Amino acid sequence: MKKVISTNNAPAAIGPYSQAIEVNGMIFISGQTPIDPLTGELVSGGVKEQTAQCFKNIRAILDEAKLTVENIVKTTVFLGDMSYFADMNEVYASQFNGAFPARSAIAAKGLPKNCMVEIEVIAIR
Repeated sequence: MKKVISTNNAPAAIGPYSQAIEVNGMIFISGQTPIDPLTGELVSGGVKEQTAQCFKNIRAILDEAKLTVENIVKTTVFLGDMSYFADMNEVYASQFNGAFPARSAIAAKGLPKNCMVEIEVIAIR
């Protein structure tokens, strides 16, 4: 049976989807964009600031599920342009201690609200 996970500490879904779904101890977090949940707007700055906000949103959803980034086993990073990769990667690496999760990173034209980065996550209990 699936369980919806939702928090006001991350941006509300802007379409017909859930922030996250848990099923059989696996948590599937929808792609998190760099939207500040308090303002509903993209954070200012470049891809480093946007990546940091994506992780703030991810952490808020994980916290609602009583998990941490240590529970993440797979991420997919969508970049508006592959030229953002090095800056994103620097911030991304700082989010984890120890073993990194598996990851895919791809360029995706036309991310929501024209953001530079979006990150989706799979975590386990």
